[in-house]
Amino acid sequence: MGTERVWAYRVEEPHGSHGWRPHGGPSHRWRGRVTTESRNEDAKYVAALVATDLVTEWKVNGVSEQHVRVIVWAGEEGTGPEDAVFTLEIQPHVDGK
Repeated sequence: MGTERVWAYRVEEPHGSHGWRPHGGPSHRWRGRVTTESRNEDAKYVAALVATDLVTEWKVNGVSEQHVRVIVWAGEEGTGPEDAVFTLEIQPHVDGK
């Protein structure tokens, strides 16, 4: 008891010289909140949950890996990775392996 914690997350994709934009256009699936109940379920855990869901969707839809980042904040969503607790970046294989 008393270990419940709320995390906000957002998945972004590169947008050329404009920096980053939300992944998947207006989709609310890649932006939201997760409530965890254990001290072991930290920001890295939340990023792994989101990344697993994302990669599973890519496989189901036959989409190759994409360049994205999963940003996780404690409590409310922040501005970007600079105020995040954890950021996970997924980059496709550039060498084809």
